[in-house]
Amino acid sequence: MGTRAPQGLLLLFLLPLLPPVGASAGSLHSPGLSECFQVNGADYRGHQNSTGPRGAGRPCLYWDQTQQHSYSSASDPQGRWGLGAHNFCRNPDGDVQPWCYVAETEEGIYWRYCDIPTCHMPGYLGCFVDSGAPPALSGPSGTSTKLTVQVCLRFCRMKGYQLAGVEAGYACFCGSESDLARGRPAPATDCDQICFGHPGQLCGGDGRLGIYEVSVGSCQGNWTAPQGVIYSPDFPDEYGPDRNCSWALGPPGAALELTFRLFELADPRDRLELRDAASGGLIRAFDGARPPPAGPLRLRAAALLLTFRSDARGHAQGFALTYRGLQDAADDPAPPKGSAQTPAVPLDEANVSCSPRPRAPEAAMGARVFSSVTAVSVLLLLLLWLLRLLRGRTCLLAPGKEPPALGPSQGPARSWAVWYHRPQGVTLPCPSGDAHTESLTASYRPLSASSQSSLRSLISAL
Repeated sequence: MGTRAPQGLLLLFLLPLLPPVGASAGSLHSPGLSECFQVNGADYRGHQNSTGPRGAGRPCLYWDQTQQHSYSSASDPQGRWGLGAHNFCRNPDGDVQPWCYVAETEEGIYWRYCDIPTCHMPGYLGCFVDSGAPPALSGPSGTSTKLTVQVCLRFCRMKGYQLAGVEAGYACFCGSESDLARGRPAPATDCDQICFGHPGQLCGGDGRLGIYEVSVGSCQGNWTAPQGVIYSPDFPDEYGPDRNCSWALGPPGAALELTFRLFELADPRDRLELRDAASGGLIRAFDGARPPPAGPLRLRAAALLLTFRSDARGHAQGFALTYRGLQDAADDPAPPKGSAQTPAVPLDEANVSCSPRPRAPEAAMGARVFSSVTAVSVLLLLLLWLLRLLRGRTCLLAPGKEPPALGPSQGPARSWAVWYHRPQGVTLPCPSGDAHTESLTASYRPLSASSQSSLRSLISAL
């Protein structure tokens, strides 16, 4: 059935001007089961190689065999889009979800979207049927020609609801967990309508609701679940200028482990700080020029206060970080099934290294020795080059009478004119001057003016 009529026509495009409201205590969706943290799955690096899950659908073509199309492994030599000698679903062009090339059909179709159950960002609860009787989400609703996922989330957050649903590209509905309990799931590919306000996001489908938790992209909140995910403000939209947001993080346990799945800030003035909730002391700070470590970051703090500030020009994708509480500061429990396997970072360390670090005095001494050896080597090379130059050119220094020229000249002042062997017997004009110099220079050619100047400076210093 078609999209049900909303309960009121709201100017949702004005919602970004409204103040944000806090989020609830954590996500209903486990981040350990997700392989994607962007709403369009651009970060998907999984191994599904057909358009449907578990081998269903059409098989994907290998990316190194699609040179006739716009995207192939040859167009991604650095691997930034995840293309290569494989046929896994990817999203290299920032489309609304991962896709792949398929064998062309009689209708001329040569690519299809991939239905990947594990590529739903935490906080996205799935695609649901909305028949209108009864409504899938029973709360307030509205429409907007500038609808994005975050515009709908902010509207329902302001109304005090837990869930927000987008439908048909322009409609927004609010609801609660009781609505979700009686909802009828639909295939993920049914929610295929592009948001009117963002070409890279999906906003449900015809009679299909894409449902999110309103905590996604909130500017403040209190997270107490054992594990979860925190997004930058306005996510999955870009964060805006002059944002000042904070999140209290206190899962059960004696320590915390954070993993940044996404991190893209506009410049060094956009800053994320991690502070000890008890003392207020700064533990870590990251910005556009100093990103967080690639692997898990373990902290000896039972609770954190995260603060994010952007300047007047701030606009970027933002960040997504997963967290989990550790029962003991020394614990290293196995990560949840499906989560990224990355090297462990020592407590209170920000970088991962596979080799032992040199101690500070040894490192300083090594730097000094390296600098000294480099300087001596450069000096020796310069001396060898000068000796070779002088020996190869067999310079003839002839007295001159005027300011230096390419040959000896007349005049009261004494100067130098420099000549060197002509190459391969090329005939050169004989310079004017005394007969002795002319006879000597018959088999020589003049140095360039810049070379003569350098050599005269060297001679004067001797």
